[in-house]
Amino acid sequence: MRLNQWVGWLGFCVFFGLLTTVSAQENKVPENLTPYLVQPGDVLEIMVWKEEQLQMEVMVRPDGFISFPLAGEVMAQGKSFAQIQKMLTVRLKEYMPDLLVTVSAKQLLSNKIFVMGKVYKPGEFPLVRAIDVTQALAMAGGVTPFADVNDVKILRRDNFGNQRALPFRYGDIEDGAELKQNILLQSGDSVIVP
Repeated sequence: MRLNQWVGWLGFCVFFGLLTTVSAQENKVPENLTPYLVQPGDVLEIMVWKEEQLQMEVMVRPDGFISFPLAGEVMAQGKSFAQIQKMLTVRLKEYMPDLLVTVSAKQLLSNKIFVMGKVYKPGEFPLVRAIDVTQALAMAGGVTPFADVNDVKILRRDNFGNQRALPFRYGDIEDGAELKQNILLQSGDSVIVP
């Protein structure tokens, strides 16, 4: 009888262990998914727990800064929500030692990508989820017959405004080769199809 109970518990533990492993794998964030970086025009919702007067929406100004009571001017452009949260926590701690600050997106006005050139529907597209280059081309209606699909460029700016061109060879992707070049696009990226 004791052996049956022990085997039953062992089976339960193995089943539960497998279940949590599968669940963790399903909820795993892709490693190549970079956090969203705040840009001018974005509206942030900032809340300090148990401090109603410090719960507000703030817009990121064109110069990249936000203003927040007791914290003053804080550079938000090019920072993740976690980085802004940490900066605000450090600045507010001198006034409130036990505080919890949360920063989230209320409206991401700058969260767009651009697809232009020899595609059927060029334009700007909202970046509401992780989108790779082939998905962006599909959103733009696909490439035209006259497109040079092996000379596509992704233009990307860094936090200092410097722009670089990332090559993309659509033909390689169609052949199942060089799939690593089908990168996830970031806010502000431009896909150019010559």
